[in-house]
Amino acid sequence: MVAFLEPIEYLLTPCLMLASSSYYIPVTIRQLIRKREWSSLVRWSRFQPAWFANFWGWAGARIRENVGKNVLIPLLQGRIRHGKLLDEDKERKRLPAVSGVVVEVGPGNGMWVQALSEFVRKSSKSSRSSSSSSSKKVSKIYGVEPNVSAHVALRRTIYEAGLDGIYEIVPTGVEDLAQSGVPKGSVDCIVSVLCLCGIPDPAFNIKELYSYLKPGGRMYVYEHVVVSRHWSIKLYQAFVNLFWPTFLNGCNLQRDTLRYLREAGPWTNIDVAITPPMLCY
Repeated sequence: MVAFLEPIEYLLTPCLMLASSSYYIPVTIRQLIRKREWSSLVRWSRFQPAWFANFWGWAGARIRENVGKNVLIPLLQGRIRHGKLLDEDKERKRLPAVSGVVVEVGPGNGMWVQALSEFVRKSSKSSRSSSSSSSKKVSKIYGVEPNVSAHVALRRTIYEAGLDGIYEIVPTGVEDLAQSGVPKGSVDCIVSVLCLCGIPDPAFNIKELYSYLKPGGRMYVYEHVVVSRHWSIKLYQAFVNLFWPTFLNGCNLQRDTLRYLREAGPWTNIDVAITPPMLCY
């Protein structure tokens, strides 16, 4: 019975997300009236990000609870190969962990800041560790977040994680990152979690992200992408996507993000796969 219900639950999840997002429309309207932000009430380009920031403040916590522990932390540790968590006896096959100078794409209100803090070289810890191990820690994080409605919550999350001075908010899109003082070819790692689905001109901007990596740089991604198999699920995804970008701030369920990543530049290794327990859709 559980096996039968699981696919139904997965199929209903997008509809429940849309319904939950709609709940925050009147919430956002009341909030903007209270703050007297009249221009945000009448301009869609301002209202939609404010609406999404409120919705994601609720939804993000629920997604973080599952994805953070079961996917993101192991991914950043290099413990996921071909979509599967490595067994302890295969730890020697792990990929490099996130380290050095990091760009986080679309941190929003700071959903993954606490997870990233686990990899940061902090003075209190590095004094007790060898220079070899501390050199493999994260030394700087640039959070590329153009949605200013999320910045207050993001700053608070950064402070609570003890990352003041290490985590810097870059209030632009990927296309303007260089103007914020981040040189191309200077980044060790890029982290993107459920974000590339919403950036404008993804083919161009993913290539732009690639150009910021040093030789040997790495990109850690966890994204939902267009269905490549099962025409019925692909049709269902296309139907949901008629409404999804409006209710989730431009997020596009049918992006061929994997193709854009492959074509971004020459990679020495590409390790991407569906992560269990997700099914083919």
